[in-house]
Amino acid sequence: MNLSLVDPFILAQDCPEVITGRLRSGHSTSIRFSHRGDLLASGRHDGIVVIFDIETNGVARKLRGHTRQVQSLSWSTSDRYLLSAGQDWKVVLWDLKDGSRVRTVRFEAAIFIAELHPKNHMLFVAALFEDQPVIVDMSTEVAVKHPLSSAPYRSQLEREGATEKQMAQDAKQTTTMTLFTPSGGHIIAGTNKGWLNIIDTETHQVRYSFKVTNNIIVYVRLTPSGRDVVINSSDRIVRTLHLPDLSDPKLDFDTLQLEVEHKFQDLVQKLSWNHVSFSPTGEYVTASTWMNHHIYVWERGQGSLVKILEGTKEELSVVEWHPFRPFVAAVGVDSGRVWLWSIPQPQRWSALAPDFVEVEENVEYIEREDEFDIQPLEEIHKRRLDQEDEEVDVLTIEPVKASSATDEFGPTTIGEADADFSMPVLLDIEASDSEDEVVAVGAGQFRRRSPGAGREWMNDDEVVVSGDEARRANGTAAQNGTKRRRAG
Repeated sequence: MNLSLVDPFILAQDCPEVITGRLRSGHSTSIRFSHRGDLLASGRHDGIVVIFDIETNGVARKLRGHTRQVQSLSWSTSDRYLLSAGQDWKVVLWDLKDGSRVRTVRFEAAIFIAELHPKNHMLFVAALFEDQPVIVDMSTEVAVKHPLSSAPYRSQLEREGATEKQMAQDAKQTTTMTLFTPSGGHIIAGTNKGWLNIIDTETHQVRYSFKVTNNIIVYVRLTPSGRDVVINSSDRIVRTLHLPDLSDPKLDFDTLQLEVEHKFQDLVQKLSWNHVSFSPTGEYVTASTWMNHHIYVWERGQGSLVKILEGTKEELSVVEWHPFRPFVAAVGVDSGRVWLWSIPQPQRWSALAPDFVEVEENVEYIEREDEFDIQPLEEIHKRRLDQEDEEVDVLTIEPVKASSATDEFGPTTIGEADADFSMPVLLDIEASDSEDEVVAVGAGQFRRRSPGAGREWMNDDEVVVSGDEARRANGTAAQNGTKRRRAG
């Protein structure tokens, strides 16, 4: 959109207000924005990963490598590589330059989440179900897995005075959430006993532990600077903490003391939270609600609720904030749609020309003396030819604003230095189903929209299929559907 047509007051707003769009390609279960914010990766229920173009809301690429639901997604810093983890116990690294699978890593347990290293796209950390977390090095054909500890850090004095019960509880802990800090030097891990562990990436040792809650830590997210963390736990409280600069060599973990900054909760309805996310600056915290269709937005400065995003009639699972715009995307649990919230931007057409005036009501128009004079055909033809000679540049791609934290921690390695990478455009994406091609006719029942919808003279058959078949067909007509003829 041309920024000169937008009201400057609207550009100054930093919190979305209303639903401005929706995306649909199959049944989405997880989403993640790229670092530049021009692409949105969507993991589907059938294991396919779909890449949406944010500017056009179209499908830019489809990646097939999983056989079951995609659990999590993670972008490399250059946005060239994408890591997807599925419920088929596999993690796949994709090269978006050609859509190929660079590596496929299989595990012996279900995967909670897998996150790429910010500087090395051949390294990732994963949290596994009822197993210890691992750091996986994919630089060789056979991936090397290094297990990490889930037990909290204990000082020498604490270890000597620990009871057998306490030692047994530490040994039974498992990690439910892992992610790298922006510098890549440390790993933030949450456990099923409410501990937050800081693990050194090189030595694989737990350097510091903080008891956040007595319940399971469900999700953890960092700001782009890595100095703030938001934690979602099963006790229905969203907490924020302020972290020191973990990359500072002078930092002493033995004297480090973390404190909870804010506790966000719904004291009236006692809502549980499905997913949490930070705004680009860390000023706002968003959370989707369990068995509810609202998204709560809190402001961290005062620790108060500032907005509840509404508009959907279904529960929302994953909620993600755009890297630098007041733009929120969330996944509907029932329909699998990706809902988009933003700020409506009415265009000021008076900015196009000084003599253009916007009026709120009809006014009497006074024509100029020569405004409707008949012009010679030769002059009109010459004027049109002159306008056709103007060259319009449709190939140059304007640079996209990147996240300010991308280069904060220095250059990346192993091919990540190609910061100017842009995913090639594909014009022959097969079965690119859109929102307009699938129509809900009942609970779990979908039908393909008739080519003559809205035209009374058309009387084609319509196909009714189940929701699972519609997703499995992925834009093609179901083979075993029940046919109904529309009443003429």
